[in-house]
Amino acid sequence: MEVDWLQKLKPGVPKFWLHLAAALMWSAVGIFLNTLTYKWLVVLQIKQIFLFIFCGILLALAIYRFGFSKLAKENIHRIEDLASEKPCLFAFQKWTSYPLIAFMIGLGIFLRKYSPIPKTYLASMYIGIGGGLFLSSLHYYHHLWRKTSSQR
Repeated sequence: MEVDWLQKLKPGVPKFWLHLAAALMWSAVGIFLNTLTYKWLVVLQIKQIFLFIFCGILLALAIYRFGFSKLAKENIHRIEDLASEKPCLFAFQKWTSYPLIAFMIGLGIFLRKYSPIPKTYLASMYIGIGGGLFLSSLHYYHHLWRKTSSQR
């Protein structure tokens, strides 16, 4: 009886929505991190701005290639392999990833608010992580596009 009650509370959605939720979340966080850097870099001279952005882009490509891209592809396959046709909406990430996400959010807030590291140096790291997340979100969009175009 208790399980039935819990099942009714579960926000079960088709797998399409898990892929879309992941794509939007990864894109939004990537864009958010990159927009934070604007006010940190706008106070610099143009040559310095380009240097920090260039370093951030190089870092973003490395993070995409060696980290987030693989994670996004694993998530896509994991979602497709879920037994339920209507899994919980929050299953767009592995349950074990949520503590890591909470830690990363906390670390990001700490770095922005209390870190002795100058914001201009943090900008390259934020561009790197944000760019890596955004680029990796494209895997989800590509998967959704392939699935919807094959169903036509």
